[in-house]
Amino acid sequence: MATQLTRPQYRIISTDGHVMEHPDVWNRYLPAQYNDRAPRLVKDPEGGDAWELVRGQPPMPIGLVTNKGQWGRRYEENEWFGSTYDSIRAGAFDGKERLVEQDIDGVDAEVIFPSQRTMSVFMAQEDDGFHLAGIEAYNRWILEEFNAADPTRLLGLAQMPAVDVPTSIQHLRDAKQAGFKGVIISAYPSGNPTLTLDDDPFWEAAEAEQMPVHVHSGLSQSGKRKSEPGVAAAQARFAAIAGHDLHMMGGAVGQASDWISLFIYSGMFDRFPQLQFVVVESGAGWVPHFLEHMDDHWWRNRIRVNSQLRLLPSEYFRRNFKITFIREPFAVRVRHEIGVHNLMWSNDYPHHRHDWPYSRRIIEESFLGVPENEKHAMICGNAMDVYKLS
Repeated sequence: MATQLTRPQYRIISTDGHVMEHPDVWNRYLPAQYNDRAPRLVKDPEGGDAWELVRGQPPMPIGLVTNKGQWGRRYEENEWFGSTYDSIRAGAFDGKERLVEQDIDGVDAEVIFPSQRTMSVFMAQEDDGFHLAGIEAYNRWILEEFNAADPTRLLGLAQMPAVDVPTSIQHLRDAKQAGFKGVIISAYPSGNPTLTLDDDPFWEAAEAEQMPVHVHSGLSQSGKRKSEPGVAAAQARFAAIAGHDLHMMGGAVGQASDWISLFIYSGMFDRFPQLQFVVVESGAGWVPHFLEHMDDHWWRNRIRVNSQLRLLPSEYFRRNFKITFIREPFAVRVRHEIGVHNLMWSNDYPHHRHDWPYSRRIIEESFLGVPENEKHAMICGNAMDVYKLS
């Protein structure tokens, strides 16, 4: 008899958690015809495990995207190289162990995102078959194994492809039927290099299915699939990260303002007023200036460009967007300028920006003096609304 899961009483929900693929996931989930191109485990320069995602390119170490030790790593112990699947905490790739790690941290649920490194390589594949096979393999594994440990606490998102709109729509509808809580896009659903009206049927389907669309860090894979250096460029980016490049590891903030403003100015939210986007791991403290700037820019130029927007740009943001933040006391202080109901706390676990097992302490420090109802909205309530939790 199947174990009956008790629905948790949600108090703290992290809206940005990650996994690293299980060591044998590609062997088991990728079709055999792609075995010669499947990601495979090799060794890093210090004897740790690393994923060779593209043959002949530097492998991707696992240190900074995993956790280690009984009580986690100190900042001074952060290092890409030397970690193995045997030495890291298993919650990075095992759903049951992830629940244990949530309990230690006092976190009731997480929204689970894929490995951005691996997805970037599949997303950049020119071969439609391999592109789809890699994405579908991940989606099956996260649904059937990792999140299956407790789908009420491990909230799954399905990675969307970028072949064409009909394919993206089918994947979105399949994800809805399978029980995913939303979808993540790394490129435009049409496969085009920028936003066009070709994408509208996908937004329409997402609105109709009530599936929130997530953009994690950006749409960096847009237009790369049919570009010869696409895969090499994706691999080179992460090779630079592994090479201790502080800028590549997150030196810039606010870059999401580029695609958010593009979407808002396009008028798509007049066509799809119930469509919901979640902006993930892009910071939040910059948002008040961004909203002020968008509104001013629109007022000054709306006649010249014949803008047909029915609302102020900032009003679309507050109606159609949620934005996650990690440890940002400043974003909490300016929450009313952002929108209390637009903000969702996250801990980025098990990536190196997390504060496991001290998330509760970080929350208390960051939310000092915040009224309880506003605090609850940002650390739990808003996520419950987006993902229809009860």
